[in-house]
Formats: sequence, C-alpha cells, structure tokens
Amino acid sequence: MCGIVGYVGKQAASGILLEGLKRLEYRGYDSAGLAVSAKNGMEVIKKAGRVDNLARASSGVPDSAHTGIAHTRWATHGRVTDANAHPHVSSDGKFALCHNGVIENYLAIKKFCENHGYTFQSETDTEVLANLIAYHYQKEPVGMKKRFLCAVRKALLHVEGTYGIAVLCTDAPGEIVGARKGSPLVVGVGNGENMLASDVSAFIGRTQNVIYLDDGQVADLTADDFNITTVADEAVDPVIAKVDWEIEQAELGRFTHFMEKEIFEQPNALENAIRGRFSDDQSTAKFGGLNIDPLMLRGIDRLLFCACGTAWHACLVAEYLIERYARIPVEVEYASEFRYRNAPLDKNTLVLVISQSGETVDTLEALREAKRKGFRTLAITNVVGSTIARETDGGIYQHAGPEIGVASTKAFTSQILLAAMLALYFGRLRDLSFTEGREMVEALRKVPGLASQVLDQADKIKTIAKKYAHYEDFLFLGRQAMFPIALEGALKLKEISYIHAEGYPAAEMKHGPIALISPECPSVFFAPRGEVLKKIISNIQEIRARKGPVICITSAPRDELPEDLADDIIRVPDAHASVEPILFTLPIQLLAYYIACERRCDVDKPRNLAKSVTVE
Repeated sequence: MCGIVGYVGKQAASGILLEGLKRLEYRGYDSAGLAVSAKNGMEVIKKAGRVDNLARASSGVPDSAHTGIAHTRWATHGRVTDANAHPHVSSDGKFALCHNGVIENYLAIKKFCENHGYTFQSETDTEVLANLIAYHYQKEPVGMKKRFLCAVRKALLHVEGTYGIAVLCTDAPGEIVGARKGSPLVVGVGNGENMLASDVSAFIGRTQNVIYLDDGQVADLTADDFNITTVADEAVDPVIAKVDWEIEQAELGRFTHFMEKEIFEQPNALENAIRGRFSDDQSTAKFGGLNIDPLMLRGIDRLLFCACGTAWHACLVAEYLIERYARIPVEVEYASEFRYRNAPLDKNTLVLVISQSGETVDTLEALREAKRKGFRTLAITNVVGSTIARETDGGIYQHAGPEIGVASTKAFTSQILLAAMLALYFGRLRDLSFTEGREMVEALRKVPGLASQVLDQADKIKTIAKKYAHYEDFLFLGRQAMFPIALEGALKLKEISYIHAEGYPAAEMKHGPIALISPECPSVFFAPRGEVLKKIISNIQEIRARKGPVICITSAPRDELPEDLADDIIRVPDAHASVEPILFTLPIQLLAYYIACERRCDVDKPRNLAKSVTVE
C-alpha cells in the first residue's frame, strides 16, 4: 500500500516526483503530497484525493528545487484529509517524512514526544516518527558529520511495526534518507541523480539500475553518491540489478484502462510463462530456479500453498491440478491465517507461496514462518528482486510484465499456468507416464493461442455485460477446478463494479445459496465438457425453474449443452483439463470489466483498494 517517490539531482524535482506518483497511484489514491527542499527551507503541499489534485496545487513549486519526496496514500491511521496526507512535518519544521507501513507502538512514541514539547497536527501514526527523528537530531552535536542520517537511525531503533520511509531535512537540502522494514523500497541509481521509490515503475525511463533494499537497511542519497548501511550502522555492499522491462510496458497505449490492457496482454504473458520451460523430449516441465534437486522433491509427502486474494484462488487451482496429475496431497492456507496458527506440518512438507508483487506482507510473513520452522520453500512471483523472491529457497518467475491494474488479470492466469506446469513436473517425478506428459506439454503450448480465441469474443461479452450491469447480486457456480474460478469471478465483480457476488461449488447451491435465487440474482455457471457436465446442467435447471437468469460459460458442444439452456452462453475452446481454468477465467474478467465500465466505475482505482498489500 502507499507509494513513495524521492528524487535528488540537478533537475526540477516536482515534475519528476509527480510523474513517479502517477505511476504508483495504483498503490493508493486517497490523498497525495510532496515536499521539496527550497531556498527558504522546505515547501510542503498536500491534497486529499487523486494525484491530479496535487499536481494542480503544485504548479507554483520553483524549478530551482532539486530535491524532494512525495507520497500517494492508502489510508490506515486517520481519515482521508489534507492534514493526514503525507509528507508529515516535525513540529520544529526541520523534517518531512513519507511512510508506507504501520507503526504499532505509535501511541507510546507520541506520548514520549509530547512530553518533550513536540506537537501533532494529524491523526496518523506516521507523524510520530517525524517528531522522533527531530528529537534525536537536536540531541546530536551541531556540525556532526551525518547528523541527519544518525538521527533517522536512532529513531528507527525505537519503532515497532513496518515501514518504508523517505525523509528530508532542512539542514541537508541535497540529501534524502530512506529505510525499510517490511515495506518495499528501491533505490534508482542514475547519472548525476538518484531516486527512491516503493516500486521501480516510478523511475523507469530515468534509470534501469536499481538496488532492492533489504529489511533493516538505510539508504543515504545525494545527487552524485549513495550509501547503504543498516539501522545498526553496519556497512552494506549493495548489488545493483538491471530492470528487464521498458517504460512502454507500464503505459496505457491504445487502451482505456490498465485492466483492459492487461486482459488483452494475456496471450503474450502466457507465452512468456512457458518459454524455455519444457524438456527436450517435450514430456515434462523444467524450472531453473527451484534450487531443490529431484531426489529431494520425490521425498516430499505434502505441499502447502499460502497466498492472499486472487493468488489464493490460484493456489486452490494448483491444489486440484497437483492432486490430480501428481497424486501429492495439497493444502491451501490464507497466508494471513497461517502465520498466526500453530499448524502441525509433516517434516516432508514443501511450502509454496504465490504473490504477484513479491511484497504482500502476509504472504512474506507466512514464508518467513515456514523457514523459521525449517521447511523448504518455493515461490511464484512476478517481480524480480522482490522481497519474497530474495528470501525463498527457490522460485519461479512469471515474466508477465508489470501489472498496474488493481484487479489482477494476467498475473492470475500466469499463476494458474505455472501451477499446471508444476503439476506436470511433480507428476513426471512420480507416476505420470511419458505419453501423458507429452499430452500435457502439447496442451500447455496451445494455451496462448486458445486464450486469443476467447478474447476474440470480447464484443459479444460486452453486449452480455450491458444486459446485466444493473443487477446488484450475482452467484458464480462451478465444480472441481472451476470452483476456484467461481470464487475469482465473484471477486473480480466485487472489486471493480461494487456488485455483491459470491462464488460456490455448484453442488452446494442447493444447500443454502439457492434461497437467494430470484429474477434479480443472475447466476454464472462454469460448465466444462466432462464427467460433471450433466450435474452442472441439472444445477442450471434448478436455477431456471426458480426464474433465475443464467449466464453459462462452457466448452461443451451444442448437442451436449444447447443454446436454450441458459439466457446467455459464452463458449470457450474444448481443451485439456489442465488448462481449462485459464480459458474459463478470461470471460469472467471481460464480463466484470465491461459491467464496471457500464456502471461508470473507476476500473483501475476501485474504492478502498490498493494493488500491493504491504500492511496487515
């Protein structure tokens, strides 16, 4: 949550900061603010609402201000007001601070600061840290080398909770200090300029050289230099990494919304996920970063998947696929629950986490809990250099490209595809035959093309969406691997159109949810060809007998599922069972997107949500 940008260099800071904030606005858009070092001290501008409001208010910031920090907020502590927007300024006016995270002991720090004469203007937990830095600063000798940096370090030693921060000091007008613990922070290394941000997208186009800070590290930036140390003042030898994507990938291009763009990027994202990941004999998958040898993997008795939100649904799909094709028992946990449970796990359990950003705090802490208990861990993530990618024993990168839309689309289908490849990989280590492996590889290779065929029906799905956009309740119903897709369909609709929706196993509908059925509650059914198709058809008949509108997504031919069975039918290509969940996902993404557009919702910035959840 929240987006931080910092710039120190030789150019006008405000324009660079605002450009960075617009690229980070998916991380939070309740309010925004910036602070720049100016000749007369420090200029701070804060506005509730979107970054555009801040841009209008900042038109008078002088071009001579070459150092600054900025923030776009997802509210945790305090209402959405100008006063609660970041940056927060210490009551002595010397420090401005942007913060992503939660300071859990803020009340104790606030009382301490008040007892020493510091005052507060906001309802936030962040302001206490600005004043605590000011307190430590005034205790250090005047003229002391790195007095600013030392004050930040000492203040952080007292902080409980999570933070990614960027700090300015009036006495050090060409310097920014940043630090992280639990919230992502990246240094952008430029030529005569350096930057700090929550995400590399903030400075792509200015530099592709980045340093991913680890927890407990502090960055001290000037225009011509940078220094990375720990909070305990230990030297760090930083590793400069290269960002492997271009600015065009994070821009809208011809599309209206990032969600729309990312839906239609899925054939390419799926192609990237499989590229170079099949054996020479085309009978199994191969992964370069697992860091666990096949002999050890053969000894695994159970898999535990942990994730949050949409990624949790991908884990549920993985459960169905891996148990079916690899015959390994799989459990799926909400990461937020697993980290606080004392779940008994067999010693031969492998823990896998899934996170698009690689920074989801609950998933990261579940990973750390598993490692503390001595379990081997793997991760599926989309962001090279993310915290989860660095801390796991091994992992698989999605290579889906940047996903800006808050509602995940291409990352989800990429995760499902990698889950199917894991099912193939584990299956071939066990009892999946060579022939069956070849069949799965052939099916997986076809996925990008089949996805394009589904997306070619966008106009038809748009027409269906207009028909249903006025309803306020939906049910999504599927069986087996389609049950997680039902959950995902309901989530997508809730996220971006604010329609109440629920996902259920289709057979469970008659055990309670059928009470909701009426002409005002449409049902979306997933009806793949196969052994449960007749059961799904019976469930559809039960809904229609009660005058419930039905949308059916199916791969069955017309002689098995006729056109008059449902009010609207969306047909997807018949495919191998391992890839069906991907193909059935695409129509529900389009349906949710077009319904949200018809209801004039802000698709890319749905209310109360943010893309990367880095607070509890």
